[in-house]
Amino acid sequence: MTKSDNPNLVNMKTNPLKIAIIDSDEKLHPLYRFYFSDESRYQLAAIHTSVNKFMHHSVGTDFDIVVSEVNLTGISGIDGISYFNKQSEAPKILMTSQKCDFKIIKEAFKKGADGFLTKPLTKNRFFNALEELHHHGVVLEHDIARKIIHSFQIKTFERFSKKENQIIELLTQGYTYKMIADRLCVTPSAVNFHIQNIYVKLNVNSKAEALKKLQEMEIRQLNAA
Repeated sequence: MTKSDNPNLVNMKTNPLKIAIIDSDEKLHPLYRFYFSDESRYQLAAIHTSVNKFMHHSVGTDFDIVVSEVNLTGISGIDGISYFNKQSEAPKILMTSQKCDFKIIKEAFKKGADGFLTKPLTKNRFFNALEELHHHGVVLEHDIARKIIHSFQIKTFERFSKKENQIIELLTQGYTYKMIADRLCVTPSAVNFHIQNIYVKLNVNSKAEALKKLQEMEIRQLNAA
């Protein structure tokens, strides 16, 4: 039997995915509807201004993808993730925000988001994101991916200055004082001055003690993330 002989297989292939959008700016709702007006792959099945309205009007309805703004009146979009996942089949969740803030992005993914987009959204960006989410299960634009990678690549501790953090980064990579001075284009005496300040702030007296304490601090910082 071919696919054309089996109506169930045809429906599986042609039925558009149901999309729900939650955006507090009602002026954007006509734009979203326009985006979907000539789209056969996706159906705008619901559009609301808050998580509360989504919950009230979407009882018993399953969506394939929920697109929610982060900043909403009442329940925030991030806190709403747990409500979106109460469907019989959990949808993919795409968060949107005016800000590319790593803390917000991290919190969204910790709560269960599958993607994150910064506004404003063009039609191409929006549907490319839906395609990525549908086919690959996750979507991250380059600027957001870079921000996340950068946050893990550079160790920063609030108690230290920018220069001290730069020295700490190199120190933990095994650089000698002279190598640090060459890398940062400063004198060895300047490096020694900053390292002495680091020792005072760490309450240690040697490089070995400093490295051990910095490692402990990094572990605590990662566990708190």
